[in-house]
Order: sequence, then C-alpha cells, then structure tokens
Amino acid sequence: MARKILIADDEPSIVTALEFLLQKEGYEVTVARNGAEALESIERDRPDLVLLDVMMPVTSGYEVCKRIRERPQWAGIKVVMLSAKGREAEVAKGMAIGADLYVTKPFSTRELMEQVRTLVAS
Repeated sequence: MARKILIADDEPSIVTALEFLLQKEGYEVTVARNGAEALESIERDRPDLVLLDVMMPVTSGYEVCKRIRERPQWAGIKVVMLSAKGREAEVAKGMAIGADLYVTKPFSTRELMEQVRTLVAS
C-alpha cells in the first residue's frame, strides 16, 4: 500500500513540483491550500507525512503542527515544515512544537525527496 503524503502549501509552483516528484516516487499525494484544509485532510486521510508550509492562509503551519502533536492518534505522522523564514528563532520554534524537520525555501528537491524517504521509512 502506498504511503500517504499531504502537501500543505499555498504556492502553486511548489505544490505542482512536489506533487509530481512524490507521485513519481509512488506516494499517494493529497494537497491542502491553507491550514484549515490541512487539518481537514489529516482528519480524513491520516497521512504518513505532512509537508507543511509555515506561512499559510487561515491557519499557520505552526498552529497545524501544534494541533497534530496534541492528538495522540496522530502521533505517528511525520511533519516537515517548509519556510522562507530560515532564522534560527523560526527553526527553533518549528522544532519545539514538534516538527521532525525544518527546511528553508528555496530547497533542493532532490535532498528533500531523500529526507522524505528517510522519514517515511522510520
């Protein structure tokens, strides 16, 4: 059975590229364009991993990550935060609220795919 990955990002170019690469790798991919859609999708589809943009409309990526970590039934979901904000304080905040990985934009898609493979396999 294919592993499920949710892409939660409001930038169409990033969503399109990641969706293509992940599907090519054999993952089942769903997309959310804002934080509220991300939470609905997690409730409905229970992904194995969430690629989560920090700055999204409606509900921020930080808040989505926090809510994921508050629910015991979602404990196994891996969270990779994606952000243009790469200052140490933002990275520390993301990791403190429960992200498994914090990746700054722009990022290498090849390296991100390797990190996704590693996280999904663990």
